[in-house]
Amino acid sequence: MGEEAKAAAAWAEIAVTDAAAVPKPTPPPAAVAVDPRLQGISDAIRVVPHFPKQGIMFNDITPLLLRPGVFKDAVDIFVERYRGMAIAAVAGIEARGFIFGPAIALAIGAKFIPLRKPKKLPGEVISETYVLEYGTDCLQMHVGAIEPGERVLIVDDLVATGGTLCAAIRLLERAGADVVECACLIGLPKFKDFYKLNGKPVYVLVESREYEK
Repeated sequence: MGEEAKAAAAWAEIAVTDAAAVPKPTPPPAAVAVDPRLQGISDAIRVVPHFPKQGIMFNDITPLLLRPGVFKDAVDIFVERYRGMAIAAVAGIEARGFIFGPAIALAIGAKFIPLRKPKKLPGEVISETYVLEYGTDCLQMHVGAIEPGERVLIVDDLVATGGTLCAAIRLLERAGADVVECACLIGLPKFKDFYKLNGKPVYVLVESREYEK
């Protein structure tokens, strides 16, 4: 082999080695598939301006409840998430947590615990007071409703500031519960992607809307 041929071969070998050493660009992550049921759930929620007072854009779930298929889709998504997670109890926050909570509890084989406003539960109760924008409120549950160490899911229809959910977490933990997660049908955008309250993840199906479609 002549000198020129040897030099060409050497340069070719160097080029191949250098090309192998250059890191290849990382492909973009695969898009997460969006559950097609979520759009139907979002579409079934009505926005009512200035209710119950001026400036509030109320996300009304009653149209969703009038559509059995969509209502079932919402419950099913929660059930699919929590079945197999050894949830012993579902705690529903008064009042709309009572709509979704019992259905989820029955489907996953858990008991249902109502977290109620004051003077609604007979017998001995444990209470947790929390601060609102103007004033305070309180959640109560029956003493003995939860056993120490039981895994609990908290359910409500909507999370806005998170104050009520935080109170529910504190109440249940004082009774010895292991709060696994908080589940809400609707939440402000910041509560998407596993936002945490008191160290507990918040799972939201759809974002709240500020206007009617």
